[in-house]
Amino acid sequence: MARVGNSIIKGIEVKEVIKILNRAYADEWLAYYQYFVEAKVVKGIMKDAAIAELNQHATDELRHANMVADRILQLGGTPLLHPKEWFKKSNCSYEAPKDFDVVEILNDAIKGEQCAIKTYSDILELTHNKDIVTYDIVSQILADEVEHEEDLQALHDDVTEFITDLKKSLK
Repeated sequence: MARVGNSIIKGIEVKEVIKILNRAYADEWLAYYQYFVEAKVVKGIMKDAAIAELNQHATDELRHANMVADRILQLGGTPLLHPKEWFKKSNCSYEAPKDFDVVEILNDAIKGEQCAIKTYSDILELTHNKDIVTYDIVSQILADEVEHEEDLQALHDDVTEFITDLKKSLK
């Protein structure tokens, strides 16, 4: 554990930061798996575009998990060691896809990103002016999560518009 590095944390307990980061770590692993699975099972119009987007997001979520784990270790903590803990500690949980239609998969993914945005916004608020290193890491992740939501929503809108236009042309 970095003694001088941790001494810059003011107004918040290091154990509390580790606890909230472990919850975010659980979220990232579950988000990674969600995107991985969704990319495998998605069906329907423009599924190839959805697969590309979901695979990219899975890669980003795994990178986020690494960033969060590294910070937990810097603080002297231990990242959650067992996947069972991810389900218990997660802020956003995991919902197995029930409908493999591209629109439904995108809806589920958007909900996940919205939860991540809220989670990281809360962590930013908690660490602001208290733990600048965690704040910086979480700011980077939050920027990615906002971009993910935008990308998924744009793709969702494109798919639904295409379906609407196709239905009109068949009348």
